[in-house]
Amino acid sequence: MSDNKKTLTITDAEWEVMRVAWATQETTSKEVTDILNEKTEWKSTTVKTLLSRLVDKGMLGTTRNGNKFTYFPLVEERKSIEALSKELLTKVCSKKVGNVLESIIDDSLLSFDDIDQLERLLKEKRKSAVKEVPCNCIKGQCQCHLVS
Repeated sequence: MSDNKKTLTITDAEWEVMRVAWATQETTSKEVTDILNEKTEWKSTTVKTLLSRLVDKGMLGTTRNGNKFTYFPLVEERKSIEALSKELLTKVCSKKVGNVLESIIDDSLLSFDDIDQLERLLKEKRKSAVKEVPCNCIKGQCQCHLVS
């Protein structure tokens, strides 16, 4: 299974565990529980279940150190984020992607560096922009075909 497919099959709870794994690069179930206890009230058994599922899904690898298991990511965070954003954008009419991006930017706290990077990206993207984005929906999924 590709990294993109793996990322799309994980739950929100598993995503939280992966964020810890990406941040630490190597972790134990106790460390994950301790870190996530600031945000959740998950018991160690819940975290162990989530870690086990992520191993089964090929998102995490594991090594045994005595009676402890160490977990490490098998997929890159950046690739997982890219897969997640692509999946989100496939759920809306291609004519509305700009609105989705606008909403994400409007609702996000951004640094000056983030804004500079977005401005550079948009300037580069302008070179390949089209006058109008074609609709990718089938009839009945949007109202683009009604607009003339």
